[in-house]
Amino acid sequence: MRRSFAIIIFIMLFFDSKSSETKIAQPRSLPWVILNYLKKIAFGLILLVVALMILIKLDTPAVAEFTDNYLRPVLGDSNVVFLEKMYFNLSDSIASSVVYKFKKPSAPKLLGQNQSSALFTSLDLAPIPPNPAFTSLEGEGVWHNLPLAIFPDREVMADTFVRPDSARDYAIVTIAQLDTSLLEFGSVAGTKQPGGPVGKPGPGKVPDNIIQSGNLVAAFEGGFQYRDGAYGMIVGATTYLPLKNDLATIIGYQDGSIKILNYTGQSLGDNVEFVRQNGPMLIENGNITVTDPENRNIWGKTVGGNTYTWRSGIGITKIGELIYAVGNNLSPLTLADALQMAGAVSAIQLDINPYWVRFNIFNKTGQGQYSSYPLIKDMPDGSKQYLNGYSKDFFYVYKK
Repeated sequence: MRRSFAIIIFIMLFFDSKSSETKIAQPRSLPWVILNYLKKIAFGLILLVVALMILIKLDTPAVAEFTDNYLRPVLGDSNVVFLEKMYFNLSDSIASSVVYKFKKPSAPKLLGQNQSSALFTSLDLAPIPPNPAFTSLEGEGVWHNLPLAIFPDREVMADTFVRPDSARDYAIVTIAQLDTSLLEFGSVAGTKQPGGPVGKPGPGKVPDNIIQSGNLVAAFEGGFQYRDGAYGMIVGATTYLPLKNDLATIIGYQDGSIKILNYTGQSLGDNVEFVRQNGPMLIENGNITVTDPENRNIWGKTVGGNTYTWRSGIGITKIGELIYAVGNNLSPLTLADALQMAGAVSAIQLDINPYWVRFNIFNKTGQGQYSSYPLIKDMPDGSKQYLNGYSKDFFYVYKK
């Protein structure tokens, strides 16, 4: 309904065939007054979206915090989501029709890579065939080692990039593959999200024993805020939000294994370490499920399936390795395509939008001290929040 109303306004604005002189000569009837106000509202919305685009480029963190802490309480969640959709779709349209008409897409700046191929690994590092719709970029689909100081003789993390969207050669997805036989995963509830609104804030930081052990190797974002679905989360004996049926659900076990499944109330098994839900399944039993009618309705509760923005997700391969994917100008469908290209047979979306997608790699430099860098240059550095306190939930990765 809101989208249809916006379309009508823009049609009135830009395709009214009457000249301005004719309009001035007409009597100012009630319909004329209403139309004039609608034009002003539409123009104001355009100015607001353009201002947001400029501000996000100048100070993404400040805009993200301002939106969540001030705009949402004042304008309401649904109105802010509407503005976000306008912004993201306009950004994607500009990228498609202006920026990349004159600029060729280039390979992303992946940080921390090296070319070492002599290390032993149990990862599946077969090159990913590039999208035949494009001429491949240098390094596209080719895995590179992400060196970790605590694994000097073994490759346990690797990354590459793919382009899953045949209509958007600039929609580049960075993929990281993690060896679950050597790495363990934990989950941390944020100091505010998702349990804060119901009186259950979390610690918001990597546990001290993991930090002091020197075994921390990575951390990446969790799921949506409470207001965007109140999706379930359990860590240890604490239920931050109860689980809901018919949602994609990540389960981490004490032996380090990870499962992603559609939760329908079934038993999750013994020795569960954590559980996190976040919308419908992207991939289930090897099949992409984003286009299912029921899933499309769920995606519509937040920035929905037809909106292109920064998105991230994780998947599990048939041999149990974890795949992390992140990129801009993505829909849930193209995110699922990228995860499937990398070998995921089950997958879930994590967070979205420029400031909230983040993946940091850690290397020990001293007792409880680490150097850290984000997976790609365009990604925010979340290392300080992960180590000292973060308002949102996240996952952390450490040596078994």
